[in-house]
Amino acid sequence: MRGTYRTRDCDQRLDKLDISSFEAVRDWVDQIKTKEMREITLINCAAINYNCFAHKADPSKWEEVIRTNLLGAFWLINCFLPIMREQGFGRIINFSSVVAQRGVIGTSAYSASKAALWGLAKTLAQENGGKNITINNINLGYADIGMGIDQIAAPQRELLLKSIPASRFCSPEEVYLTVSYLQTNGYINGTSIDLNGGMA
Repeated sequence: MRGTYRTRDCDQRLDKLDISSFEAVRDWVDQIKTKEMREITLINCAAINYNCFAHKADPSKWEEVIRTNLLGAFWLINCFLPIMREQGFGRIINFSSVVAQRGVIGTSAYSASKAALWGLAKTLAQENGGKNITINNINLGYADIGMGIDQIAAPQRELLLKSIPASRFCSPEEVYLTVSYLQTNGYINGTSIDLNGGMA
């Protein structure tokens, strides 16, 4: 699975990266790392899903979700943390999911990968908070962006909409505002923000 990242050092060019490979992540960070790189914000939002009842799951496909959604996020964090600690600043924002909070049939791999980010944030906040580095999660509900409502059939989408107290799906602008809030507030650390319209 490939994640897409934008960096100013690459003249606004999009670089594709296989985040499931630690070697690929390490080499990419070494490639873009410069002395001018300052005030880094790492946003871990690349993810895949595998829908299947747990007792029927293909172990290799289940593992692929964990490698991409959880290990991929950690590989990036692991490679950027030394730079952040040296500079005395860092913002890490992971996208978790309302799916991990509510429990959705057929999403055991996805739910496990996203729930694990909560514990990761708690620990890394303890380890790095003194270096002006924050790590938080956004528990995203159903949005008009990314792995969102476009992957849900129309009848199920209508039922889903009725289960959201806000009676609508999250907009891309609201996702951006939440990211910006976590990026600018240096005292929120090791926690999660529920961005789901009141679902959980």
